[in-house]
Amino acid sequence: MKKIKNFEIKARSNRNKELHQILINELNAEYIGCDNQVDTYFNVPKGRLKHRRGNIENSLIYYERSDEAKSRESKITLEKLESNNNLDKVLGASIGVMKVVDKKRKIFFVDNVKFHLDTVEGLGEFLEIEAIDSRGDSSLEKLKSQCDHYIQRLGIEEADFESQSYSDLVTQ
Repeated sequence: MKKIKNFEIKARSNRNKELHQILINELNAEYIGCDNQVDTYFNVPKGRLKHRRGNIENSLIYYERSDEAKSRESKITLEKLESNNNLDKVLGASIGVMKVVDKKRKIFFVDNVKFHLDTVEGLGEFLEIEAIDSRGDSSLEKLKSQCDHYIQRLGIEEADFESQSYSDLVTQ
């Protein structure tokens, strides 16, 4: 189990093809691949608990963060899982499924900063930027600075920031 802190943003996007090119050609980002992800969100009293099934990432993720349309801290507890698990069925039977979100996610890294170019079924395209501290040696100020740097570098407008989780958006 890993405890991770990060600063992140989510923004609506109609420029994912352009952003893909900027990440590769200008920022020399490492392209991890395209992950078809199904996130099952469960009923919990606070924060969010989701089981992610993908062809690249498979994990159980609990996180707490504010629902603000700006760069924000997120506290994450993550357990990587084998792809052939049935955890979603066990958790669904015990605490109930809140929502299922299906998306295609292109994953990139520049050092400790992770970029997601997402196409979410029923919602459209999004960009996520996560400045990640998985070793516990970065200050929140440094993570926020990294996140803000890439917001500017990629030309993301504050008006495009999304405050809600995909699970909340799919529910609306």
